[in-house]
Amino acid sequence: MTSRPRRYFVETWGCQMNELDSQRLGGQLMRQGLLPTQRPEEADVILLNSCSVREKAEQKVFSRIGEYRLLKGGKPDLLIGLCGCVAQQEGERALERMAGLDFVLGPARVGELVEVVERRRRGERVVAIGFPEERHYEIDLLARESEFKGMVTVIEGCDKRCTFCIVPSTRGPEICRPLADIVAEVRHLVDHGFAEIELLGQTVNHWRDPRDSTLDFADLLDRIAALPGVRRLRFVTSYPRDFTPRMIEQLRRHGNICDYLHLPVQSGSDSVLRRMGRGYGAGDYERLAADLRAARSTVALSTDLIVGFPGETDADFQATLELVERVRFAAIFAFCYSERPGTAAIRLGGAIPSEVAKERLQVLLRLQNRIQAEINAGFVGRELEVLVTGWGRDRTTLAGRTSCHRIVHFPAGDRPAPLGSFQRCRILRALPHSLLGESAGEPEIPAGPRFEAGEGVGGSREPSRSSPLRVLASAR
Repeated sequence: MTSRPRRYFVETWGCQMNELDSQRLGGQLMRQGLLPTQRPEEADVILLNSCSVREKAEQKVFSRIGEYRLLKGGKPDLLIGLCGCVAQQEGERALERMAGLDFVLGPARVGELVEVVERRRRGERVVAIGFPEERHYEIDLLARESEFKGMVTVIEGCDKRCTFCIVPSTRGPEICRPLADIVAEVRHLVDHGFAEIELLGQTVNHWRDPRDSTLDFADLLDRIAALPGVRRLRFVTSYPRDFTPRMIEQLRRHGNICDYLHLPVQSGSDSVLRRMGRGYGAGDYERLAADLRAARSTVALSTDLIVGFPGETDADFQATLELVERVRFAAIFAFCYSERPGTAAIRLGGAIPSEVAKERLQVLLRLQNRIQAEINAGFVGRELEVLVTGWGRDRTTLAGRTSCHRIVHFPAGDRPAPLGSFQRCRILRALPHSLLGESAGEPEIPAGPRFEAGEGVGGSREPSRSSPLRVLASAR
């Protein structure tokens, strides 16, 4: 009688950095012989990879731990680990708070998962947090969860001190990876058939080569964009003050750098920006947006906005609305201000009543919905290149993303375009958050092992309903 295979389940909250950390966690467990599952009740190890940027996300994590620890009644050997930013923030307190929690693993200690699990199996409840000076990135030890996009960390942590932000406390000080290591990982991904590369960092455009301080993010973009096989190149998240003319020039030079930039402004009021400690004014931001669009007229900008920051007046909020109207963002990620432990904003005073902040948020979202609908309407009748990422709501339609990060839905037809292929689509209709189109020619299938393997993980010519893991980790 064969034994049941051991399995692991990872639930992720937060940004792309957290998504990539989850892939690193999964890769380590797969190297130990565990298989992934989408059903937590099947798992022998459950990992909750957490975000602490907003209080609601933090509350969800602890609520979920409370749910999952009930599974231990029928499976006493089940291990539950808290990972990510909440793990770094809470440390020992998390073990004290949650009786069913087995270990706590901060984001800078992701590579130590196997050791932590082994220590817990020996009876120790482990807390592994803090920021070691040396970080190791094993590029073949990831469970890639995408058929098309390979994410690459280029800089970790943040040295900015925005008064609202907890990231410097949970992710630690900035550490940049050497250019040579980043290039090697990108080549590794291209060799495995990834056509889209996304460079990650809390302040990605503040990257500097630790081995050669004369090389900055402009040099990194120039080098990566020129690599054979990099069809699309994205990067997030950029800090407005760190963009230089040389970096902007790369948009003009390299057509494979995507027509999309996430550029958080946080507020349209100079007085609020000063209290946030952002280091720029609304006018500086608008000039940067104009410079970016001068270099690439088709570039789509998205942004983050905080509503109800301490001391925000009606005039301050009106300034934010006016900036949104002028810049015309392709998308915004807007939230009411949330106090985070250890941040300077807690001491500012001038708290905004919750009902006022919520009403302002709704006004902002209504404005943005109108702007997005107007922008999207401008795509009707045009042909766009879409990277096919999966099925729509049923097997009659496919979905994908344009270079400018718009979602496009289009009929699958009798011969569905393969996952990871590039399909020209004619846009027929615009919705506020997506576009509807039709195929305008045969899909272009990139060269690579994904499309040469036939059937199996990463080899099927037919897109799956849920993306299988692209396992670049070799089993021991």
